[in-house]
Parts: sequence; structure tokens; C-alpha cells
Amino acid sequence: MQNLQKQITRLYLSTVLGSLSLTGAWVAILAARGYTLVEIGFAETVFHITSLILEIPSGVLADVFGRKNMLIVSSMMRMTGNIMMIVSGNLWMICISMMFQAASYNFSSGSGEALAYDSLKSEEQEDRYEKYASDQLILYRLCGGISTLCAGFALFIGYQAAYGADLLIGIAQMWVLRSLSEVRCCEHEKNGRSPQPGSAMRSRKFRTALFAIRSELVSCFLMSLGFMKKAKRAVLLMFCNSMVGAVDVLLLFFLQAKLPKAGMPGHVLGFTLFFMQLGGILGARLILRCKKLRYRSVFAITASLVLCGVLAEHSGRYLLMTAGGFAAALSDDALQVRTNTILQDMFPSEQRATLISMESFTFSMIMIVLSPLAGVLFSHW
Repeated sequence: MQNLQKQITRLYLSTVLGSLSLTGAWVAILAARGYTLVEIGFAETVFHITSLILEIPSGVLADVFGRKNMLIVSSMMRMTGNIMMIVSGNLWMICISMMFQAASYNFSSGSGEALAYDSLKSEEQEDRYEKYASDQLILYRLCGGISTLCAGFALFIGYQAAYGADLLIGIAQMWVLRSLSEVRCCEHEKNGRSPQPGSAMRSRKFRTALFAIRSELVSCFLMSLGFMKKAKRAVLLMFCNSMVGAVDVLLLFFLQAKLPKAGMPGHVLGFTLFFMQLGGILGARLILRCKKLRYRSVFAITASLVLCGVLAEHSGRYLLMTAGGFAAALSDDALQVRTNTILQDMFPSEQRATLISMESFTFSMIMIVLSPLAGVLFSHW
């Protein structure tokens, strides 16, 4: 029991260190460096292309080579991305940094949750996982909000110092991750295995792992494709939710650069970004009080509010722009909660993880298309 609590506490701490950042307002930082919104939109596209490619493979690698190991790889990718951003002198180096940041996101996504669930299940306490997932979401939201508060400070000290501070946070996270224990409920006891396998055994194990990865990728694709062919309503829900979410994410990203241009003082930018994030928390709570409201109505209302947020962004008045960002974040999280609730009821248990990955696929594909278009759109008043 004591070891389990240490494991869960370390996972919580890893989430805090992984979410805290002085560079959360990276769009504002790049804009301050002189990059246009079109260039920033291109960098965002590179991020999502990388994320799209690694979404499923990263999960398979975690299952084959260990969740703890992939969390460590995630931290290493994040640190490498920070170093690349520190030394970056052009858009191409920034795009390479974004690729590493995307890889960091992919390798951490799902690995921590799987490790936590297996840790709880090994002690027959898997019923605690729902509370764990809720706590993780609260930590993520809170740390993300704190990171946005640092926007003004990051602009004051400069991007190199800000990313240098993130590098130190990454080192601290790496230290925490190394103290985790790899738990596999279904694996054989270590005492029953050969402690020092020979080179032939290692070679066979490596070939087996590669075959398992290939087979799992094909299996994931075929199962997801089969489900999506049959459950067209699920596909429509994924698309609607991802479209609203993509517009909201892009709006909040570009507001980081547009608010200062609209006359907002730099020292209040972080508080403004934090305020807009609170809209998401409010939306997630409000939707729980609207259980009788049909999904079509929820989508119509939230999509309209996000559209109003986009129109407010073009007003040139930073107070109105802030209100629009708040409304868009509220709508995005409200629709996200309602959509996820419906989809989880529709997904078959044996394909749940795969189909959740496919939902992320849908979002990434929409972001790849919209990011450069949004850069052009938001660069004009």
C-alpha cells in the first residue's frame, strides 16, 4: 500500500512538472521574436503532423518496451525541443523544436494513465482510477493556467532564458520519472526469468518486439476502420467535436499574439490568458447541469459561441477579444465533456484505446488543415 501511494504521488508530481512552463504562451513568444502568424501557423501544422504520425506507434511502444521508459523518452524529447528552441535562429529550427515537443506529447499521452491503472490493479484498487484521472485533469488545468500567467514574465526575460528554465524543469521531471516502478499485472514474476539473457535471446526478443509493433499497428488500424464503417454516428461526433475544438485552440493560440497588438499591456497578458482558460473549466461544469439538452442543441450553441469568439477576435478591441476567447474555451470544454460521455458509451471495450487514438487522429488532421489557414485569416483584421 505504501509503495502504491509513492507511485501515484510520483505520477502526480510528474504531471505537475510536465505541465508547468514559462513558455506556455509560445505563440506570443514567437510573435515577439518577429515571426508572422502565417509562420506560426506553419509551425503549428508541423507539430500536428508529427503528432498524427506518432499517435498510435507511441502507445504501442509503451506497451512493448514499458510505460516508465516511454515517459522518460517523453521528458528527453521535451528537453531536446527546448534546447532546439534556445539555439533556433530561423523558422526551420523552430519547426524541428516543435517536432520534438509533439513527440514528447505523444510518448507521455497514455503511458502515465496505463502505468497508474496497472499500479492500482496490482493492489486490487482499480476502482480508485477514476479519482486519479480526475485529479490529473485538475492538475493539468491548474498548471496550464499558471503557465499562462508567466507569459508577461517570459517576454520580459527573453525566450532563451524562458526555455532554459523549462529545461531545468525537465531535468527535475526526469529525476522523478526514474524513481517510478514499472508495473505489469500480466507479466511473469522476475524470479522466473533468466537474469542475463544471451545475445541470441536478446536478438530474438528484439525481432519479436518489432513484429509485435507491426502487428499491433495493423490491428489498431483494421479494428478502428471496421468500427468507424459501422458506427457512422461516432465518426460524426468525433468530427464535430474536433472541429469546434480545433477552432477554439487556434483562436486561443493566436490571441496570444493579437492581444498585445490590439493595445493590451504586456503585464496583464498572462492574467488575460489565464482568465480565458477559466472559461473551459466553467464550461465543463455547466454541461453537467444540462443533461436534458440534446446533443444537436449543445453543438449548435457551442459552435455559435466559438464563431462569435472568432468574430470578436477581428474586432480589434482587446476586452471584446478576451470575452470571445473565454466564450470559445467554455464552449469547447462543454462540447468535449458531452461528446466524450456519448462516445465512451458507444466504444466497445476491447477497442476503446484504439478508438480514442482515432479521435486524436481526427483532431490532428483537422488542425493540420486549419493551422495554416488560420494563420492567414488571423493575420488580417
